[in-house]
Amino acid sequence: MTQQVPLLINGKLVQSITEHWIPVTNPATQAVIAQVPCATTEEVELAVNSAKVAFETWKETPVGERARLMLRYQALLKENHDQIAEVLSKETGKTFEDAKGDVWRGIEVVEHAANIASLSMGEALENVAHKIDCYSITQPLGVCVGITPFNFPAMIPLWMFPMAIACGNTFVLKPSEQDPLTPMRLAELFQEAGAPDGLLQVVHGSKEVVDQLLTHPDTPAISFVGSVAVAEHIYRTGTDHMKRVQAFAGAKNHMVIMPDAAKKQVVNNIVGASVGAAGQRCMAISVAVFVGRSRELITEVRDALSKVRPGAWNDPEAGYGPQINPQAKARVLNFIQEGKNDGADCILDGSDCVVEGYPHGNWVGPTMFSRVTRDMSIYQQEIFGPVLITLEVDTIEDAIQLINENPYGNGTSIFTSSGAAARKFQHEIKVGQVGINVPVPVPLPMFSFTGWRKSFYGDQHAYGKQAVKFYTETKTITARWFEDDIDNGVNTTIHLK
Repeated sequence: MTQQVPLLINGKLVQSITEHWIPVTNPATQAVIAQVPCATTEEVELAVNSAKVAFETWKETPVGERARLMLRYQALLKENHDQIAEVLSKETGKTFEDAKGDVWRGIEVVEHAANIASLSMGEALENVAHKIDCYSITQPLGVCVGITPFNFPAMIPLWMFPMAIACGNTFVLKPSEQDPLTPMRLAELFQEAGAPDGLLQVVHGSKEVVDQLLTHPDTPAISFVGSVAVAEHIYRTGTDHMKRVQAFAGAKNHMVIMPDAAKKQVVNNIVGASVGAAGQRCMAISVAVFVGRSRELITEVRDALSKVRPGAWNDPEAGYGPQINPQAKARVLNFIQEGKNDGADCILDGSDCVVEGYPHGNWVGPTMFSRVTRDMSIYQQEIFGPVLITLEVDTIEDAIQLINENPYGNGTSIFTSSGAAARKFQHEIKVGQVGINVPVPVPLPMFSFTGWRKSFYGDQHAYGKQAVKFYTETKTITARWFEDDIDNGVNTTIHLK
């Protein structure tokens, strides 16, 4: 019998009573490996109510105890690292090494959450006015919600619920229905670490479940990572219901190659950054901008890409795995065809990719376009596949203008040996994350993960160190002692930021 993925409600793994189930398939074979439920309205309501009840106790839990829970949790994650990565590989198609990286980046966030005592300290200042002192404290918000995508089923949930819970909140996680087994394993280990019942709830489903969470009166904060269309819906719906919302959306990340860049470094880095994880990551480099005579490297990049081949998760020679589902593959192939129709030069075509032994896999081979113009769909839209497009410009000023005019602003990088060029680029570029001779500038947890323009919707750039600000309310308290008051009472004014 096919495995039925449970829900996690009030500390217990429970089978949904829904009549609607979604198959979870192996992207390399199309074999059904599990069924995930579309949770009923009553089950979602029960999850939120359980989290609300748990919050009343958890918010009063000393910060040291919350930190120790995270210490136990990160130890269990490390102990089970490879086992989690294997589960992740089988349901996403990622290579084992790629899956291990996914898990490890999540573990780093849990380690960061264990420092919550120092991260959530307030501020104090004496004599802001005559005999008046002022201090700020942080307090948790309540039941927070995370809605996560398929492409990083370990890292992105671990971006969210450990930080929220460490801050004193409770959490409802709605992971992608395409690969729910990894998030469920994370939840099981969290319970094993000693989490009190109700701190973390996991519900499954599609839009109906999401909308119920977005509009529920007891969910004050929503965190999301995914496509632009869904991010816009989540941001509008959540904010219409007076919630804090951070919604990370699409990307079209550019790598600028200067004429003085180290040739071998450029070629090696652009290959991994463009087709790694089958291009299914918001920080992939999908546009290479060759400045001046650096265009001479285009042929070498193509030759290097042509040597990369996709394969199954346990193939040590595979460069990356399949697309997540047949629809994703069809979408990528459609973009490739559109690029050809629009007049771009497809100098490497992976449309007819075949992997021996896996005839039904969602394979797309490395693909590369030259002679691309800014009006083409392959430049304007996020492809989310192993497709690299190239543009050629004359100067660094041209490259900066090109990137700043793009509707996305998630990540970018420049490869150069010139300190002046690097400084000019990082100062003038209007993109959230910038790499200097680093192809994928993903920050560590002590820094915020952000995005500009259509890559991020929200008023709080809140992952990493700034996550504390998103998951807590800051109170500014102005206190003045009255010396003539017989009770030595304190007059306080509280302002909610």
